[in-house]
Amino acid sequence: MNAPLTPQHEKYLLLTLAGIQFSHVLDFMIMMPLGPILMSAFGINTHEFGLLVASYSFSAALSSLFAATFVDRFERKRLLLSTFALFGLATLACGLAPGYATLLVARGLAGAFGGVMGALVQTMVGDVIPFARRARASGVVSAAFSLSTVAGVPLSLWLANYFQWRAPFVFIAVLVVLFMFIGARVLPEMRQHINLSTGSGQAKQEHRFTAMFAVLRDANHLRALLFSALIIFSGFMVIPYITLYAVSNVGIAQHDIPYIYLFGGAATLITARFIGHWADLHGKVKIYRIVATGALLPLLVVTHMGVVPLWLWLICTTTFFVLVSGRMIPAMAIITSAAQPRLRGTFMSLNATTQAFAMGLATTLAGFIITQDANGEIVDYGTVGYVAMAANALAIWFVARITMHDRPAVMQDNSSK
Repeated sequence: MNAPLTPQHEKYLLLTLAGIQFSHVLDFMIMMPLGPILMSAFGINTHEFGLLVASYSFSAALSSLFAATFVDRFERKRLLLSTFALFGLATLACGLAPGYATLLVARGLAGAFGGVMGALVQTMVGDVIPFARRARASGVVSAAFSLSTVAGVPLSLWLANYFQWRAPFVFIAVLVVLFMFIGARVLPEMRQHINLSTGSGQAKQEHRFTAMFAVLRDANHLRALLFSALIIFSGFMVIPYITLYAVSNVGIAQHDIPYIYLFGGAATLITARFIGHWADLHGKVKIYRIVATGALLPLLVVTHMGVVPLWLWLICTTTFFVLVSGRMIPAMAIITSAAQPRLRGTFMSLNATTQAFAMGLATTLAGFIITQDANGEIVDYGTVGYVAMAANALAIWFVARITMHDRPAVMQDNSSK
């Protein structure tokens, strides 16, 4: 693709990418509320259910690392749609799994293809959308996370309760078919990165690790990957245990838990576009720092709050989702722009790997820190909050060290000074 997209085609492209991302994120999110149903259906314990969730993340990390060796050698649209089709088949296999072992394998395969898809979606945004509108575009794609939060938990529980646990996976497979059809018509072919990587009159790079080594030799790429890891680490120290803490310590009834995701997701669905617009208008580093600094308060409050009414807890958790997830909108624009354009696909695959491993590390570390006392209450969740706040503060300081390659030379992002 050489010619710039029209505003209308750009809008359709972003909505299509958001739809693909929605399918991937929803597939990941529905496992958490399905926990009690799956444990009863297969007769498994909490550790075995944890393996179902972890298999997705770690498979995504490994597949993203593998994809970094070849992703910049192929045309973007064909690679994305091919991976999306395999993801749909793996998700359908989850719904058809006859037992725990086969479901575990199917979840691993879904995570493997999902990890590559997530990196490709962000890569295509970086390839197609000019720097001046990239944060707003990231906000549109990031809205898929919010919509998954709003629709994922209630919808998966409704389908599972009124039909059976297999129904949500079949539903996602149907979504894959729908968005594949739309993507085939809307997404443009993208080959410019192949021309950039080969160069005029130069032979193609033959070694499959060449692009990965080129990414890792760039100090700016390494700084961007570390920045990405810090953001994910600070969020996932806290997020996986919010539900457990709400029930055990805050006194929230189990049947009220969906409201946390409903209100939080609905709020972020609205605020994501505003944050992206402000980042493009006032500077991506500046807006990132403002939102990330604001996130320090809900990180503290959510991990230290005692028994409170449901309405007050919803205010705290909704603020948490808006600010903690809102950081990612300008942050992803910064991270995507830190990559050399000819290596962006490889870089974003490595970034997906970094984020997945940071997610797993944060969840595991928090699990070692917190304990459950004789009364069933969670102990030391406050310590987890302090660690998350420290990682968040470090990311706020570190962002100024990242250079955004494709920012116009005349544009000075004063917020980074």
